[in-house]
Amino acid sequence: MKSKLPFLLLPFISCCYYAKAQTAPGFKELLDSAMVRDADIKAQLTKNKLTGLDQHKLKDAYLPTLELSGMAGYLNATAHVISPELNLQPFLNIPEGKYNNNINVSGFSGLAKADAKMLLYAGGKIKALGKALEEKKLSENILVEKTTDEVVAVISRAYDQLALVHQSGKVLDEGRKRLAANRKTADKALGYGLITPYDHKKIELAQATLDAKIVEYEGKKALLLTQLEVLTGISQERLRLIEPALAAVVPATPQKTIHERAEIRALDHGINASEFKIKAEQTWWIPKVQAMASTFYLGLYGSRVKSSDNIIPPIPAIGYPGRKLDWRPTNLNIFPIVMAGIGFKWEIFDGREGKHAIEVARIDRELLQNQKYDALRKLTLNQANNQSEYNIANAQIALKKKQKEVAADALVQAEKEFRYGMSKSTQLIDAENDLEMAELEYQNAIFNQRRAAIELMRSTQELDVSKLY
Repeated sequence: MKSKLPFLLLPFISCCYYAKAQTAPGFKELLDSAMVRDADIKAQLTKNKLTGLDQHKLKDAYLPTLELSGMAGYLNATAHVISPELNLQPFLNIPEGKYNNNINVSGFSGLAKADAKMLLYAGGKIKALGKALEEKKLSENILVEKTTDEVVAVISRAYDQLALVHQSGKVLDEGRKRLAANRKTADKALGYGLITPYDHKKIELAQATLDAKIVEYEGKKALLLTQLEVLTGISQERLRLIEPALAAVVPATPQKTIHERAEIRALDHGINASEFKIKAEQTWWIPKVQAMASTFYLGLYGSRVKSSDNIIPPIPAIGYPGRKLDWRPTNLNIFPIVMAGIGFKWEIFDGREGKHAIEVARIDRELLQNQKYDALRKLTLNQANNQSEYNIANAQIALKKKQKEVAADALVQAEKEFRYGMSKSTQLIDAENDLEMAELEYQNAIFNQRRAAIELMRSTQELDVSKLY
């Protein structure tokens, strides 16, 4: 029985998958998919990784380092030795330069060395740079928030454009139904001689115009579906199932100010980072301390030590001719040579490099402060402009709604007059076009109001997706 269970579940799993595949994606699914695929967000997150690596690298500055080095080769060195004056009268008197000799050492040499170092104190520079990197990372994270809001605005615009096209399709479909009914009336009127063939041709022209508009509508819809597919990665098969509707948005009363916008907060952290950078550069004159330890190995193989002149002077009294140095040791090894201790480096004067670095950091801070000042001015104007655009968009909705009502009443009257032969087809077609235009303008006014509402919410970084859909 257990072995049959997976086979019994297969139809159920297939049905669930098919049902999901045939379900229209909601706005949240579209947005989540777009967030994952957005190139700007990916680039910023990758940039954050580089800052994280810089932080780890800075922390590793206090880790000890171990370096091994070695060398092997042929050695040939000559030292020129001139004896100094030695006056021990009355027993011994050797004038300066009495012995003038060249000592030559040759053979194969080997050298091995191990160095260990560990930074103990960097004058406070490491700590200040660490704080600067923390502020930099916070600034980068806040900029991701700004990019996220931009993605929401892009997807929302594309979604609303799809809704606008969808509503346009409904308007055209209703116009097609009305035109089909009026054409039947025109056919009867032409048969009874109530209208001229010219008037009947006007109806046919209106039908051709409507067909052209429907083709244009299908083209716009296909383009928007392709755009959403590129942005979200969701197949057009599912996107075609979306039937969005446009409704006006009423933003909540702002609870924040423009100072809480992502750009301003990012610049604030950037300014803080520059402050710590200045403190780090100001430590150039403070001594740096590190612990050091080294061990050496020195070896000389197949060597020969010889002199160019006698080392032992001749003694004529006994017939001794003197003797040169000619020593051939088998091997000469010195190990270990150990050194350990604490060293420091104190740059008393560095050619003004430290002061120049401080000035550069201060200029960077000044640039960021100027950027913040400029951003605050522009964002203040942007907020005022967005509020004005929102108020105008709301007024346009009321106006377009009234125009639509008037156009609908006019069409009803024109249909009655045409049906009873009291007006020509031109008046009916004009009324039909006026209603179609009024309905499309009303939907476009709602679309513009939603754009204005979104930008108004973005003015204070309070874009609430739940109020949109």
